[in-house]
Amino acid sequence: MGINWKQYSPDVFYDELINQSGNPRLPAKKLASYLQSLDHDEVQRRQHLADAAIQDMGISFTVYTEEGNIDRSWPFDIIPRTISAKQWRTTEKGLIQRLEALNLFIDDLYHDQKIIKDGVIPRHILEQSTNFRKECIGISPPENVWAHICGTDLVRDSDGEFYVLEDNLRVPSGVSYMLENRSIMKRVLPELFENDRILPVNDYCDNLFDTLCSLVPDKESPEIVVLTPGIYNSAYFEHAFLAQQMGAELVEGSDLTVAKNGYVYMKTISGLSKVDVIYRRIDDMFLDPNVFHKDSVLGVPGLMKAWQSGKVALANAPGAGVADDKVVYAYVPQIIKYYLDQDPILPNVETFLCHDDKQREYVLKNIDKLVVKPANESGGYGMLVGPHSTKKDQATFVELIKKNPRNYIAQPTLSLSTAPTLVGNDQPEPRHLDLRPFVLQGKKSYVTTGGLTRVAMKKGSLVVNSSQGGGSKDTWIVDTEVKS
Repeated sequence: MGINWKQYSPDVFYDELINQSGNPRLPAKKLASYLQSLDHDEVQRRQHLADAAIQDMGISFTVYTEEGNIDRSWPFDIIPRTISAKQWRTTEKGLIQRLEALNLFIDDLYHDQKIIKDGVIPRHILEQSTNFRKECIGISPPENVWAHICGTDLVRDSDGEFYVLEDNLRVPSGVSYMLENRSIMKRVLPELFENDRILPVNDYCDNLFDTLCSLVPDKESPEIVVLTPGIYNSAYFEHAFLAQQMGAELVEGSDLTVAKNGYVYMKTISGLSKVDVIYRRIDDMFLDPNVFHKDSVLGVPGLMKAWQSGKVALANAPGAGVADDKVVYAYVPQIIKYYLDQDPILPNVETFLCHDDKQREYVLKNIDKLVVKPANESGGYGMLVGPHSTKKDQATFVELIKKNPRNYIAQPTLSLSTAPTLVGNDQPEPRHLDLRPFVLQGKKSYVTTGGLTRVAMKKGSLVVNSSQGGGSKDTWIVDTEVKS
């Protein structure tokens, strides 16, 4: 016998595959049965097959360390997480609603700022935002969409429902790993794709291409490029993957130039070729040394002026990161209500704002029980997980919060859901995970079928980021309502 599910204990957490009685949940029934039918050596062989495929395909990510940059193979577990298609349809609607409202919010901030004048969001939140770009005031991108690509992090709490943990609206990454995870699983467990109702994920790149094309509505075949910081960036694998999948050119800043006529051109062996859309994977501050960091060699001099005058489209638009702020996150339910006159379909995680005197007092008194996050960090950096921290760590964060309260939020330590994970043992063990679906908005909206599942490979850890030892799983949206 391979995996004996009766020996698997999900503990007190909501488990994605196995319920508290030790039985597979409905979307996982065929998967659990099949894994149990394999003998132990075969399960291990399949995991080794996945590891070998990752090496062969060159799927890697870069970790930044004090010793230098280290390229690592993508950590992958062959037991997928399963979600019912019925639950996903509701989640999908909630994600579309959320991005639509956030784009209206960003557009308002760079124009009339009605939401601030009406007192829904305090003015000081905007005034102290590190990602508000005054250079974007008065600009109206196509369709008034600023964030065309969003990676929204979801978690499941003990009730099994999805909650939004954060929105990533600047240069969200990870979708290539979601697609490659599926490719690997089709090699490793091909039988299940023949016999189970697992919904496909392979239409993302087509939809991304269509979204980018929609930014130049008057041109039939716009020239699209993917702008990368270069091979040393942690997400370079993804930049190259997406460019290849879309049939777009992968370029660095030095490959582009802004001509005297104000248009952007790509340097080619045949001469200059006009560029219509830039899917940029570099941060605002490095985009244009004429406007932002003067010493940036990653961007293109004159690019902001070209964008401001409508001579090139940028996705995501500069300035979209004003909504990629964990303090703004706390106001998203009010943002949805204000712009759409709807209640949010997906709830936020309860959040305490440290700039509020009463909420800050609560956070400081309960810092050992809470997760404290800075407003604009990503990758799991700069945060405190109270129950797993030392008294010294807690004292440090108390001082940080007192020094700059606007820069910190706090949230309860969630009973983050788990899933069975092979961690070098004969039998799987529960490990905590999250989910990053990707949402597109242009003329139309689109949500990936599932998303990138990230797993905390260390027992008891809540940190899922690959840069800090996390791994990944394929995400299966299973249609349980269609009878075979």
